[in-house]
Amino acid sequence: MNRKLRVSAVTPDIVIGDLDGNLARLHNALRAIEWTGPYLAVLPELATSGYVFTDIDEARALSLRADDARLTALADDVPADCVAVVGFAEVDGDTLYNSAIVIGDGKVVGTYRKAHLWAAEPEIFATGVEAGTVIDTAICRLGVAICYDNEFPELPRRLALRGAEVLALPVNWPLVDRPEGEHAPETIQAMAAARSSQLATVIADRRGTERGVRWTGGTAVIGPDGWIKATPQGDETIATAVLDLTDSKAIGDRNDALADRRPDLYRDLVESGEAATDIPD
Repeated sequence: MNRKLRVSAVTPDIVIGDLDGNLARLHNALRAIEWTGPYLAVLPELATSGYVFTDIDEARALSLRADDARLTALADDVPADCVAVVGFAEVDGDTLYNSAIVIGDGKVVGTYRKAHLWAAEPEIFATGVEAGTVIDTAICRLGVAICYDNEFPELPRRLALRGAEVLALPVNWPLVDRPEGEHAPETIQAMAAARSSQLATVIADRRGTERGVRWTGGTAVIGPDGWIKATPQGDETIATAVLDLTDSKAIGDRNDALADRRPDLYRDLVESGEAATDIPD
């Protein structure tokens, strides 16, 4: 069965330390979307706070509980038959997480906490206990991961095996050197992961510079074939495409991205330590 899903990856301007201002900008970004029919919108990692914290105290001051009314009010801007994914700094008791909320049916329907922390993030955030998550929504079975999570191929594959039809990926990708004309390495990895599991991926990145960190500006919609379907053009802050969702993971007439796997041959990848040391050079 084929279904059409309209998706947007959105890159609002985010100001480090400006919690109230960022929430207002997120409201404006959601209101600016031309919501039509089944629709998915993805906004960046830590969109409520910014990313480059001076220390844990600043991060704590900019964190929100997942049920904070200031955060859940974003649902007012998302129609009932649509879904939005928004990254935020979460506080739960004394613990901080790099998290994302999933909004659907006019409310928060799920929260995911980043499992793979990058660079100095472990000094601020605790690790999540799920390798991505899959949430049943009104529009699709939605996979959610955050930034560095997607650089571990096992994670998007796991979500695809659990039935995810689309992967929502809020990110903050710092700009790194690359050969002229090449995509950012994170984009290349996302394209490969999407293709290997036939899992369309909606990436919302940052743009500009924050406290000396330049962002990649990698906002994109990647189709299940691994090709980029849309990126923001010029000064635009949104990339929009229509995805064809299908129950099949077929590759041509004879192959299937998931059914053709041979997990019996790579069991050592999921077993602990010792088995992996037996792999020859």
